[in-house]
Amino acid sequence: MQFYTSEKVNDNLTMIHSLSGELMYLLESVDACVLIDSCVGVGNLKKYVKTLSDKPVTLFLTHGHIDHAMGAPDFDEVYMNHKDIPLYQSQCTVEDRQEYVMGCAGTEVARAFGKEDYAPAEPDKPFIDLKDGDTFEIGDFHLECYEFAGHTPGSVIFLIREMDILILGDACNNSTFVFDENSASVETYRKNVIYNRNRLEGRYTRVFLSHHVMEADANIMDHVIEVCDEVLAGEADDLPFEFMGMKAFIAKKCNERFEREDGKSGNIIYNKERLYAK
Repeated sequence: MQFYTSEKVNDNLTMIHSLSGELMYLLESVDACVLIDSCVGVGNLKKYVKTLSDKPVTLFLTHGHIDHAMGAPDFDEVYMNHKDIPLYQSQCTVEDRQEYVMGCAGTEVARAFGKEDYAPAEPDKPFIDLKDGDTFEIGDFHLECYEFAGHTPGSVIFLIREMDILILGDACNNSTFVFDENSASVETYRKNVIYNRNRLEGRYTRVFLSHHVMEADANIMDHVIEVCDEVLAGEADDLPFEFMGMKAFIAKKCNERFEREDGKSGNIIYNKERLYAK
C-alpha cells in the first residue's frame, strides 16, 4: 500500500498527500529541493520523494507535532524551530504514531504497515534551529520563515517569495487547535495572527494549508481574527469537539472537513479555560 500521493501545483511545486490526511509541499529548483513537513514517519516518505525528484532534499518543519514532524529521522538535513523540540520528543515513539495512523487513516491502513515501516523515533543529527526571518535560497527561489506561535510554541510559516505563496501549516487554518497545554490562549493567539497578518500584508496572493483542503482564501488571517473576537465576546457557535481524550469547542459551524457553513476560511478549536493569557 502506498501511503503518499502527489499533485503538481506548478512546474516547481508539488503537493504531497498522505493517507492520514496531511499535506506536504515539495519545492524543486534546478539543483535542490525543499520539503515542507514530513507527516507521521511511516511508509518511507524520503523514498517517495525520490520518485518525484532525484535532487538532494532539505526538510523544513512547520512544527513538532506527531502528524508533521515524525518523518524527520529519514532525512539528513532537518530544520525545526527549537522551541518545539520538547513537543517532538513527547510524541515520537513508534507506538504513538501507530495509534495516530489507526485513528486517522483507519484499521486497514494501520495494519498494512508494521513497525519496520516507521522511521526511528529521533534523528541521528540534531535539528537545525529555524528562526524568525530566516531566508533560504533554493535555486531561483527564496523561502522565507516567520514564527507564528499559538498552535505550538515553535510553529512557523513559509513564504515562497517568487510564487507569492504563503504556507501556513497548522499555524492558522480551518481547524487550528489552540486548546491543549502546548497552545497559547485565544487572546495571545489573536495577537500573533494580527502581527503576522500585518507584517506579511501584500506579500502573497495564495495561501496553502496542511490538512483537508490545499488552498484557502487569501484573507484567512482576517477571518480568524474575527473568529477570535467572537470567541472572546462569547458569541461563537461552540460545537463540542473531542480529540484523544481532550474536550474543546469548534468556534464556527463547519462540516466534517472543517469547511465553514458561512463560506469563509479559518476556524479555531479552543478551550474555554484558556481564553486569556495568565
